[in-house]
Amino acid sequence: MTETLASRQTAAVARGVATRRIYATRAENAELWDDQGRRFLDFASGIAVNNTGHRHPRVMAAVAAQAEAFTHTCFHVAPYEGYISLAERLNAATPGDFAKKTMLVTTGAEAVENAIKMARAFTGRSGVIAFSGAFHGRTLLGMALTGKVAPYKKGFGAMPPEVLHAPFPNAFHGVTEADALGHLERLFASSVDPERIAAIIVEPIQGEGGFNIAPAGFLQALRAICDRHGIVLIADEVQAGMARTGRMFGFDHAGVAADLVTMAKGLAGGFPLSAVTGRAEVVDAPGAGGLGGTYAGNPLAVAASHAVLDVIAEEGLCARADEIGDVIRARLNQIAARQGMECIGEVRGLGAMNALELVTDRATNAPDAALTQAIVAEAEARGLILLSCGTRYNVLRLLPPLTIPMDHLHEALDILEAAIEAAAMKRAA
Repeated sequence: MTETLASRQTAAVARGVATRRIYATRAENAELWDDQGRRFLDFASGIAVNNTGHRHPRVMAAVAAQAEAFTHTCFHVAPYEGYISLAERLNAATPGDFAKKTMLVTTGAEAVENAIKMARAFTGRSGVIAFSGAFHGRTLLGMALTGKVAPYKKGFGAMPPEVLHAPFPNAFHGVTEADALGHLERLFASSVDPERIAAIIVEPIQGEGGFNIAPAGFLQALRAICDRHGIVLIADEVQAGMARTGRMFGFDHAGVAADLVTMAKGLAGGFPLSAVTGRAEVVDAPGAGGLGGTYAGNPLAVAASHAVLDVIAEEGLCARADEIGDVIRARLNQIAARQGMECIGEVRGLGAMNALELVTDRATNAPDAALTQAIVAEAEARGLILLSCGTRYNVLRLLPPLTIPMDHLHEALDILEAAIEAAAMKRAA
C-alpha cells in the first residue's frame, strides 16, 4: 500500500512538497501507526505542534463540542466569544506588564507577516532586521526574513526589499554574543539608519536554524537597542512557545518582554491556529479592516486552543518539559562521552526542545550532513520519527510530546542510541 500511495503522490502532489514515506493512519499521544500497521514513536510531534500529544482527550472533546454548535462564521461577519476569551488568555499569558491585545490567524507565517504590518504601521518605518539561521515562514516576506537559502529561498527570485540579516550568536561555531551585537551596531553605522527600522524579529531558540539558544544577555541587549531606537521587538515563539522549553514562552528564560509575540504550532494541539499578541498601541496601529482573514481564528481551532491552555496548566506541562529535557540531555551526553561517539559535536537544548549536532570530527566541528540523514533513516527503520535541521543540515532535533509516557521516552532514546551507533559504524566501515 505504501508503494501505491507513493506513486499516487508523485503523480498528483507538487514535487516541492517534500515528505517522508510514513503514511499515517492513526495516532495517539506519542505513538503513530502507518498504512502498513507499523508503530512509530513520534519525536517530531508534527514539527512541535502536538505538544499535548496526538488526540489529547481534552482537545478532542472541546472540538467535538464546538462542532455541534458551529464550525465557521468568519469572525469579521459574526464574531464569537471563544475568540475574545482566547485573546484575553493570551494577553495574560505572554511576558510583559502592559496593556495587550491579540489577533488570531491560521499559520505561523501569517502571524509573522501581521506582526511586521503592525510594526510598520506603528513606527511609520519599513525596514526589518532578522538573523542568520532564522526561520519565519514560506510566504514571500517570511522567506525574506528566513536566514537559510536552501530550500526556502533557492529559485524563488528577488526577495522583498528592506530586510536585513545580522549574525545570531552561536558559541559552538565561534560567534559570541559580543560578536553578534557588534555586527548589529556596525550594520546601523554602515548599512541602515536605525530610524528606518520598524522591527527586529528573533527566535529565542532557533528552530530550523539548528535549535541554537539565544543567550539571555543577547535578548536583553536587543530589548535595550530597540528601546533606544524606537524599534518594535518581535519574539517569534512559533516553535519555542507553549511550554516547549520548560517555560510558557522562550523569552521567559531571559526575563524580558518583546513588544509583539507570534505563536502557532503548539497553540491548538494539531488544529491550524496562530496569534499575534503584544502592546495594545502597536497591535492597534493598523486601521479597521487592515488585519484579518477569512479563516482567521477558526472556531474549532479556538476551542482546541482553550483546551490546550487548560492542559498545559492542569497537567503541569512546563515542569514536565523540564523533566523530559533532563532525561534526554543526560542520555545524549552519556552517549557523546563514549569512545567512538566523537561524531556528536554538541548536545544542547532547553526543556523538551533538544538537539545534537553531528560533525566529522570535534577538532574542526565540520558538519556531517550525510551521517545526520543516515541516523534519521536508521531511527525510522527501528520505529522512531526524527527531524533534522540546521543551516548545515547536520542537527537532529528531538521534539517529543510533553505528554509522552516515561516508558515511551526511554524506548525512543534506546532506539535513537542504536540508530546513532549503527549509522556511525557504517560511516567508519
